[in-house]
Amino acid sequence: MESLIKAIDNLPKLVKLILCLPAVAIIWEIYRLCLSFQKQNWVGVILAIVLICCAPFMWLVDLICILLNGKIWWID
Repeated sequence: MESLIKAIDNLPKLVKLILCLPAVAIIWEIYRLCLSFQKQNWVGVILAIVLICCAPFMWLVDLICILLNGKIWWID
């Protein structure tokens, strides 16, 4: 799981932006789940699972955050 997090963190900004597109945005939801699980943040794990099921708008939030900061927004 740690290698997945490092691999996604080291991606170029253009690839991160492509991963924000609605068809492949599930990658970021899995990334959030792995981050929270690695830090044993159980509230984050539950929130990540809810976002996977119920929040199709997060791709837009991810896109904006990557454009501004170079990384996605998350509570960890």
